[in-house]
Amino acid sequence: MTEQTERESMEFDVVIVGAGPSGLAAGCRLAQLAQAAGQELSVVIVEKGSEVGAHILSGNVFEPTALAELFPDWKDKGAPVNTAVSGDLIHYLLGPQKSIRVPGPFVPAPMHNKGNYIISLGRLCQWLGEQAEELGVNVFPGFAAAEVLYDGDGRVTGVATSDMGIGKDGERKPSFQPGYELLGKYTIFAEGCHGNLGQQLMSRFNLRADCDPQHYGIGLKEIWDIDPDKHEEGLVVHTLGWPMDNATEGGGFLYHAANKQAYLGYIIALNYTNPHLAPFQEFQRWKHHPRIEKYLEGGTRVAYGARAVNKGGLQSLPRLSFPGGLLVGCDAGFLNGAKIKGAHTAIKTGMLAAESVHAALADGGAGYQVLSNYDDSVKSSWVQEELHRSRNFGPALHKWGTFFGAAFAFVDQNIFRGKLPFTLHNKDPDHECLVPADKARTIEYPRPDGVISFDRLSSVFLSSTNHEEDQPSHLTLKDASVPISYNLPIFDEPAQRYCPAGVYEVVEEGGENRFQINAQNCVHCKTCDIKDPTQNIVWLVPEGGGGPNYPGM
Repeated sequence: MTEQTERESMEFDVVIVGAGPSGLAAGCRLAQLAQAAGQELSVVIVEKGSEVGAHILSGNVFEPTALAELFPDWKDKGAPVNTAVSGDLIHYLLGPQKSIRVPGPFVPAPMHNKGNYIISLGRLCQWLGEQAEELGVNVFPGFAAAEVLYDGDGRVTGVATSDMGIGKDGERKPSFQPGYELLGKYTIFAEGCHGNLGQQLMSRFNLRADCDPQHYGIGLKEIWDIDPDKHEEGLVVHTLGWPMDNATEGGGFLYHAANKQAYLGYIIALNYTNPHLAPFQEFQRWKHHPRIEKYLEGGTRVAYGARAVNKGGLQSLPRLSFPGGLLVGCDAGFLNGAKIKGAHTAIKTGMLAAESVHAALADGGAGYQVLSNYDDSVKSSWVQEELHRSRNFGPALHKWGTFFGAAFAFVDQNIFRGKLPFTLHNKDPDHECLVPADKARTIEYPRPDGVISFDRLSSVFLSSTNHEEDQPSHLTLKDASVPISYNLPIFDEPAQRYCPAGVYEVVEEGGENRFQINAQNCVHCKTCDIKDPTQNIVWLVPEGGGGPNYPGM
């Protein structure tokens, strides 16, 4: 495309990228502070999903600590946080048929869920979006932030949304609409796990200079309507062990939510070594274990989705501030792996960012400064305290495997309360962990039965994923030859298996192999951008509104 794109611009005091829990909390807190001070403050939240909550996927057992700080009257306001946890069960699966229950006293303290709630994080975000709009925040769903904007001094001045109506050939279609420039004195990046703009900012400002690599898991989730006789509202079930071996970190969950539904899923750490491993298929066969299948028999699967999750913890946090902008929530990596929770830390860091920005604007500052006081406020908050207490959880599992790593976690959390006088590290990036395919155990997965287990394409259908087909692929390759010339002979091209939506295929044409990208299937999980062994795949935002449309995930 040769035409020069002229974009309209809109100016705000603060631009927030992403209508997840951290971005919405930041918007709400900014509006609250402005109202309390009698100030006018213009805030916009831009969201790539077709509506608020469309791209939100999480387990989710929710800790309401931060929500209560943001809205002390959240119950009276009707927040969709209603199903209190009634009990915890943790099973160690010894194989496809056997298991043992982990006695309560031996469960690491962070995994106890008394006082927490089983919720749909997507519905909570919808509610937070309503609160934000009532407070005067502009919320723009269906607009994907595609580019960070800078001034002549290299300071962040906002973002530009993606152009609409460009064909696969890169030419403008009759429906072409240029993106918008959203300009702000400060920009808060709240894109969620492995946000593509966040990754660019970390590189440009060298924000990861003094931390470990970020580490990730791939989380797959389904919602089922289950037999009312098998439903125990509020019950939280976790599993570890099978189908993972001791060297591969992973575990399952099944939460008995409201309305006779079960939220179930599986998380596999993306530092796994076997290129033959397929996370989606592992999830499907896990459901056939008697401990899980007994709840699903007679039920109906109604939703499916997948999303990468942060798991690096404290040691993997980057510097959070840079000229004109801040990183919050999972864009920075605040998930607590020991608790398997990140919504509460996302909300809190969004609030802390809002407070730093408001203070800078209230003092009459011109904007675009480095708000290092935000880094300081995080370090003095309960978020830092919580992550510090759990800092050794992930590295221990990586170092000693799931069995001995879990034993260490019990000692660390239950006996020493996270106060052991050392900090473990994991310096191995997830994408460097694969061994060559010919040195790894092959894995034969059973065919799905269409009752308990399913194939990927029928699952993607349940995610309501949709992209405009005549647009440039948002999944790009730095070198188009690498998948066939390198990844295929060395690693049997693992993208065929680690993608939970069947986006990547190796197809044979005329006796030659070809790498095919089915971008319209993409559920925006970001696994490919993380796990590709040569870091050859680059995930970019598609046209705004594209991707999954999750029904209450």
